[in-house]
Amino acid sequence: MFNKKIGVLGGGQLGKMTALAAQNWDVPLCFLDKSLDMPSAKVCPDFTIGDFQDYDDVYNFGKQCDIITIEIESVNTAALRDLVAEGKIVHPAPEMLEVIQDKGLQKEFYLQHDLASSPFILLENKKEIIDKINQKEISFPFVQKARKGGYDGKGVAVIKNENDLDKLMDTPSVIEDLVDIHKELAVIVAQNERGETAVYSTVEMVFSEEANLVEYLLSPARISQAQEDEAKDLAMQCIQKMNLCGILAVEMFLTNKGDILINEVAPRPHNSGHHTIDACITSQYEQLIRAISNAPLGSTKSTTNAIMLNLLGEPNYKGFPLYYGLSECIKIEGVKVHIYGKEETKPYRKMGHVTIIDDDKERIIEKAKFVKETLKVIV
Repeated sequence: MFNKKIGVLGGGQLGKMTALAAQNWDVPLCFLDKSLDMPSAKVCPDFTIGDFQDYDDVYNFGKQCDIITIEIESVNTAALRDLVAEGKIVHPAPEMLEVIQDKGLQKEFYLQHDLASSPFILLENKKEIIDKINQKEISFPFVQKARKGGYDGKGVAVIKNENDLDKLMDTPSVIEDLVDIHKELAVIVAQNERGETAVYSTVEMVFSEEANLVEYLLSPARISQAQEDEAKDLAMQCIQKMNLCGILAVEMFLTNKGDILINEVAPRPHNSGHHTIDACITSQYEQLIRAISNAPLGSTKSTTNAIMLNLLGEPNYKGFPLYYGLSECIKIEGVKVHIYGKEETKPYRKMGHVTIIDDDKERIIEKAKFVKETLKVIV
């Protein structure tokens, strides 16, 4: 079952954590990325230097693998299509990956398949956006999302009024009304080739407004049981209608009116599932290996309450990272620090994460506050 060689396009921290999970079963993994400084190279010796956006690099890498998957969306799908035609197993399927790579096609998919999402229009450039504003077809506030290339908060502009128009990107975009958000939620769901599915509990995400990145998440989310059931059902519908094999992270908005809307998805392990390593019976990384190998899916049951903090590079620091306050934090029961091993810190760069686990919901918040105030990435 696990004797097939799995190739992963991308060698960042998601790949590293996937490799660590695969080692428990001695699953042969290999990676393709641009540098041996990538986190995955530190735990997996079978590492190919190359560009996952280059046709030849992806095709030649994929030829040596039995199964190919991703840890980043922006890969060369033409090469993946040709590998599928030659009998290689590729998850997620290149056709669906192309839909997800383009936020405009994503939104059209939700509309066509009756999956709840916010209204939108697609425009080609900054001039078209301004014309629509002048024609009263776009009103403030609204959100502009670049159709392609956005990642970790990049490629998104929140335009609250005319003073923000200089933030507009001159690129093909999705334009959405600014949703009246009560909470931001996420659900990780998995599916194998046999169509078996497994869904994790909903988590609640709190974003850093300055960095536009997840600052921390809470599991379980502070929502009603009816809202929990609705969020899980929406995620299940999404992966089934996409016919996607592997892991799908579904980011959602809970509006102040109580509606749950899909924001966007990621067809890979996701920041909103890091806590599953320490707080669930089966981590999202083990689940990925199970799903793409067409093995039985693991239990998604949570074992405790969890808060996950992203460990970001401090503002005004750039260089070889030092983790200030680490000793004080790891002496606390239930504090699990995961350092990715990146060679350079930059402002707001993801350098690691910390999961805090505790059965007591008040005590866990106090521990998280201490870690957030104490553990810093400096140079």
